[in-house]
Amino acid sequence: MAFNRKSYVLGAALMVSALSSVTAFAQTPEAPALTLKDVPRGVQAEVTEFWEPVPVSVATPEGGVPSDAIILFDGNNTDAWVKAAAEGGAVDWPVADGIWSIGKRDVVTAENFCDVQMHIEWRSPTDIAGFDSQNRGNSGIKFQNRYEVQILDSFDNPTYVQGQAGSVYKQYAPLVNASRAPGEWQTYDIVFEAPIFSENGSVRKPAYITVFHNGVLVQNHVQLTGTTSYVGSPTYSAHGCEPIRLQDHNSDVTFRNIWVRPL
Repeated sequence: MAFNRKSYVLGAALMVSALSSVTAFAQTPEAPALTLKDVPRGVQAEVTEFWEPVPVSVATPEGGVPSDAIILFDGNNTDAWVKAAAEGGAVDWPVADGIWSIGKRDVVTAENFCDVQMHIEWRSPTDIAGFDSQNRGNSGIKFQNRYEVQILDSFDNPTYVQGQAGSVYKQYAPLVNASRAPGEWQTYDIVFEAPIFSENGSVRKPAYITVFHNGVLVQNHVQLTGTTSYVGSPTYSAHGCEPIRLQDHNSDVTFRNIWVRPL
């Protein structure tokens, strides 16, 4: 008869449970109490080992894209994006040598997203003469069209702290400034947890975000207080899954290697 591991562990669990009951309730002078020591240590350990469900395998090549990721830009085309304008349509941000440069007007993903892991590489321009604060290498990533992680050249560039690179714009300053010099490629690895709303529109669970800037943790699962707002305090309004937006802020920011993993 073949060995059935699941049945064995289940039997062990029942044995441990039974022994616990005997220890607690069935002690008599005629029958000395049994203890868990009467069960082999290995059996006790297996009671708390779970073999299902088995995690799905995801290939993660060194320096590459996870096999379950959705590629938003790989240097070849911008098919995953549309204009943010009401009429939509193909984007007109130029692509050359595998690099995507900001053009006029924002762009959004053609697909809607809720919870995601996102990887994006970006570069601020080297020509910084006459530019400072929010006018230097400014762009942004807006999850669900409304919750922004700031892109900015924050290398030796003072500005308000919840508006510098790695900030949740106008909500949270980064824990540290991990910025590289202008013209150097930088990375964001972001985990965004979408808010959940009740039927009456109230917030059942707020949004959360974690950000690694150039491999350094700069936002540690912070709770968003609402939609990104340039003026006034953030507030929530009920919504569903929506696109990811890249912002045109009149700066020559460039991008490469953009992908997401829906969570």
